[in-house]
Amino acid sequence: MRLVIIGAGAWGTALATAARRAGSNVKLWARDPEIAATINERHQNPDYLPGLPLDPAITAAADIEAAAESADVALLAVPAQFLRGVLSSIRCRLPPGLPVLHCAKGIETDTLARMSQIGAELLPASPHAVLSGPSFATEVARNLPTAVTIAGADAGIVERFMAALGSSRFRPYLSPDPVGAEIGGAVKNVLAIACGIVVGCGFGDNARAALITRGLAEMIRLGIAQGALAETFRGLSGLGDLVLSCSTPQSRNHALGLALGRGQNLDAALAGRRSVVEGVATASAIAELAERLGIEMPICEAVDMVLHHGAPIDETIDRLLRRPYRWE
Repeated sequence: MRLVIIGAGAWGTALATAARRAGSNVKLWARDPEIAATINERHQNPDYLPGLPLDPAITAAADIEAAAESADVALLAVPAQFLRGVLSSIRCRLPPGLPVLHCAKGIETDTLARMSQIGAELLPASPHAVLSGPSFATEVARNLPTAVTIAGADAGIVERFMAALGSSRFRPYLSPDPVGAEIGGAVKNVLAIACGIVVGCGFGDNARAALITRGLAEMIRLGIAQGALAETFRGLSGLGDLVLSCSTPQSRNHALGLALGRGQNLDAALAGRRSVVEGVATASAIAELAERLGIEMPICEAVDMVLHHGAPIDETIDRLLRRPYRWE
């Protein structure tokens, strides 16, 4: 299988290592020519995965036509808020009808579109699928055991991506519900910020467990409202990804929340980060989407208020804790 991976950040590079271990022929497209040169000459990506050697068979190019030449499938690993701009600039130079796997997690703030909706709009001739699940890039790159969901309406396309990426250490599970997989991946980033805030404020493990559980309920409500299957959220792209992201500062979103809970402001907490913290932009998109659909998502809305509307953390948490009692 010949893959082009669009986006040479941490996640795109980690997926390149997984694909190579699965026996695929991998080319990375990097917007920055220096990153492409470093991958080709030094077989590493120190900007995003420092200290982790890459298989010399993984190559990179800053020219999308060179990277995508003869590709059988494409993986899109561009951060959510940049996907539209990148696809708009390169779509005319991709092979027509190239199957696309969406690997970023988020909701576009301007349109409230999921990644596969953006892909379908800009690459209408291509079949689209979604990759989601509990998967830190560094652990995938280090060949630690990982299980993910690959979701799509066309089982044949999903199976092609499973064959291109799957191995004993990177186990993809098939799902027919790309909407649920995308909603799970987007909402969990916002909830991970909330969990980081709770931990940073010193509220304990009881509060964190309650937040994860009630956050999962919010995720399911939003998913069902958009046509997702409820059972999807009990799987890897729902509960699995949520538990991982809410459990450790290795999650960029959790680490950001931790800093906020300990008293840093948002600008200071984001300073010096090379990788995008997807939950920051997604929080406002989720809050707006919930309002538009008439869905109660108080935790996600509280994160949006703290991040984007200057709401004090202590007062925001107090309001959540004073909400009326209700049936679970």
